[in-house]
Amino acid sequence: MSQDTRFDGYINLLIELRNNGVAIVSLNRAAKRNALDLATIDELVRFFGSAHRDGVRAVVLRGEGDHFCAGLDLIEHWKADRTPDEFMHVCLRWHEAFNKMEYGGVPVVAALKGAVVGGGLELAAAAHVRVMDQTTYFALPEGQRGIFTGGGATIRVSDLIGKARMIDMILTGRVYQGQAAVDLGLAQYITEGSSFDMALDLADKMAANLPLTNFAICSAISHLQNMSAMDAAYAESVVAGMVNTQPAARERLEAFANKTGARIRPNS
Repeated sequence: MSQDTRFDGYINLLIELRNNGVAIVSLNRAAKRNALDLATIDELVRFFGSAHRDGVRAVVLRGEGDHFCAGLDLIEHWKADRTPDEFMHVCLRWHEAFNKMEYGGVPVVAALKGAVVGGGLELAAAAHVRVMDQTTYFALPEGQRGIFTGGGATIRVSDLIGKARMIDMILTGRVYQGQAAVDLGLAQYITEGSSFDMALDLADKMAANLPLTNFAICSAISHLQNMSAMDAAYAESVVAGMVNTQPAARERLEAFANKTGARIRPNS
């Protein structure tokens, strides 16, 4: 792995681009448990806003140190003493960053460890795949802090686990860990080893897919979910028409027809 000059100028994100197009993006505020200040959000907007154009084929999102992300930088928020209008625009910037992740068309795999709390859970929920290790714990402590979610928990976290469970998490500070978190839908994978290693392996597999196919999976599906069933059926047909007839797909379809392509087998 080597530092790519296209990603110079970042301070709160460490970015490495591997030869296969997988970018490793690390939140670089370990002393703050990778809490999200506005500068970090701005860097997330910048990276995910241009990742597809920069040739990134998949992303592993991780945190430096022992934690993925402890959420909103409460010290910055307290010191800033923002007006309602000012903080509303901070929240809109968070939404911009997370929307660029979810809708940007590049697969994002979050490698979770330690705290995935508050805004850290909102960040993780914007990833397409989440891998947790045995140290990972999830919580939405906003109720105890006297604040309210502002980075999409009411949208994405409720989609993952349901409205009632999300409300319970915020009201009571309930913490989820281990297999219970996977069963609930907060993560798709749990590992006894390194969540980063598993996330990188998954990202490598995703990067081997055709970019247009990945773009459709990681952008169109989210858009389709926002449509009526009739509109979604139409839009899905249009996307399939484009993706399923791309020239690069013909080689893979030919390999399948000739029985030289990869075969799908049951898990051993």
